Amino acid sequence: MNFVPLTSVLLRLFYVCSALVITCGNLLVIVSVFYFKQLHTPTNYFILSLAMTDLLVGILVCPFSMAIADSSCWYDENLLCKIRGGFDIMLCNCSVLHLCCISVDRYYAVCQPLRYTKKINDHVASIMILFSWSVSVVIGTGVMVIGIHKKSCVTSCSFHVRITTTFGCVVSFYLPASVMLCIYFKIFQVAQKQAHRIHNQSCQSTKPVTRREKKATQTLAVVMGVFLMCWTPFFLCVTFQPMSNYAIPVPVMEIFCILGRSNSLLNPFVYAFFYRWFRAAFRMIISGKIYQGEFGNSKLH
Repeated sequence: MNFVPLTSVLLRLFYVCSALVITCGNLLVIVSVFYFKQLHTPTNYFILSLAMTDLLVGILVCPFSMAIADSSCWYDENLLCKIRGGFDIMLCNCSVLHLCCISVDRYYAVCQPLRYTKKINDHVASIMILFSWSVSVVIGTGVMVIGIHKKSCVTSCSFHVRITTTFGCVVSFYLPASVMLCIYFKIFQVAQKQAHRIHNQSCQSTKPVTRREKKATQTLAVVMGVFLMCWTPFFLCVTFQPMSNYAIPVPVMEIFCILGRSNSLLNPFVYAFFYRWFRAAFRMIISGKIYQGEFGNSKLH
């Protein structure tokens, strides 16, 4: 009589719960931005597209991960591994690029508020979002098509292959992350200077950053910070794995990979915690109030 190992059962249960929470949480974000006109801003369009990226993690990556959770050998040219790896890389790259777009949006909103509406509008936001998705789809598809073909049974899904090289990590993660950190550091410096000038009442000729813009910038900086905390351990391991002659145990890599995917679960909670208008939108959706009338023009408090 065959018994499924307890670790496999727990891992599958984890993926099922994660997929449900990721899907429901990000659907709340997507419906909120689509339905409530108050949320129709370029910044929230970036959040909407990022939520779609996270939603696909729950719909695509988690089920594939669950399907191969207890497998010990991959045949058919590692088809499931290649598909999951391709989606993983595509969606991770897409998240990084969206966070880069958000950092640029926040830079103009805080550092150049007079030029913000000209530099970042619906048309520009659409182009940036389309670019992020296009690049990510090309990269993810390339991983699936070009993936390494194993001729023998192996005990790991994707960590003993050299699809993700050090160069790939630099281009896909370290470089964008460094750019985002530099931009947010600049934003922080400018915000501090503006706060000091306003306090001294010596800056009457420039348009001050609104409290709402500051709140949005702080929240989106938290979103970026959560992303970096979730994915940095995995990318560090991938970077040093070839240098250590693949000494890092596969279970450790899997755990860090799961930590990275958990970022898709956390983002909706960040929005709900920091944005009172998202909290109001979530309450109206969960309670079913939006089905009782037309509330698209409602003022969210």
